[in-house]
Amino acid sequence: MEHHRPCCARMMIDDRFFREVEENCWSPEARIHECDRHGVHIQVLSTVPVMFSYWAQPEHAHDLSRILNDHIASVVERYPKRFVGLCTVPMQAPELAVKELERCVKTLGMPGVEIGSHINDWNLDDESLFPFYEAAQDLGAAIFVHPWDMMGKEKMPRYWLPWLVGMPAETSLAICSVLFGGVLDRFPNLRFCFSHGGGSFPFTLGRIEHGFHVRPDLVQIRTTTEPRALVPRLYFDSLVHDPAALRYMLDLFTSERIMLGSDYPFPLGEHHPGALIESMHEIDAASRERLLAGTALEFLGLRQEAFA
Repeated sequence: MEHHRPCCARMMIDDRFFREVEENCWSPEARIHECDRHGVHIQVLSTVPVMFSYWAQPEHAHDLSRILNDHIASVVERYPKRFVGLCTVPMQAPELAVKELERCVKTLGMPGVEIGSHINDWNLDDESLFPFYEAAQDLGAAIFVHPWDMMGKEKMPRYWLPWLVGMPAETSLAICSVLFGGVLDRFPNLRFCFSHGGGSFPFTLGRIEHGFHVRPDLVQIRTTTEPRALVPRLYFDSLVHDPAALRYMLDLFTSERIMLGSDYPFPLGEHHPGALIESMHEIDAASRERLLAGTALEFLGLRQEAFA
């Protein structure tokens, strides 16, 4: 971080500029101020995906994850009624990931973990990750999946396409890997939430389901459970920027499986969190409550009374 002027900094990767950020990326007080302005009572904190550091040596990524997790836990401890923390773990070394997840859940009191849409050359169905999934299931830890290191980025040098095209595809890759890889068959109590409305997945589900049936020799390698039968066990956030898209997601998944997503505080996020949901007057009061709070609390295994 290069703090080159008040309340602003440049994120650097070695000597390469990555992104300019403002103090709401590191100041809980700035976040609380902005949350108050937009009527957000509780915010879930997670690390910026570029900090996953899955490329690093496992012991180095483990050390970094401990620093990041201790920091988030300290913010939650200072403002327990305003923040909830998700941890990050060195997924490239599942045994270390399990160790850090156990520490974060049992010692730091975190309800879950944020992971990437893939782990270097592993997709989320790789059996190397199964010990981590088993630990998460045993601990009751929620798993929030966010795209990172987008596929095909070398073919998308212009127009911000890695973020506009690559990210939605990454999320669909992650979902299909979990569904087709038999992850939910093997770990039936895992709770996954996929960011950005599930990326391109909801809008290609018909194609995915069709492919499952017409090429079972290629698709039904690890599971014979239809994708639509597994989808009700997944969670998604609401960050789609389009009422027609959210309306379709509500028809497909229901408000019981969709929670408010903001991508705060970055440009592709919803600048007034919840504005899309609140603008859709056809959503009834019970569904609105689920979208704005209830589904997220359920996914995280938390009770609203804890924040009263």
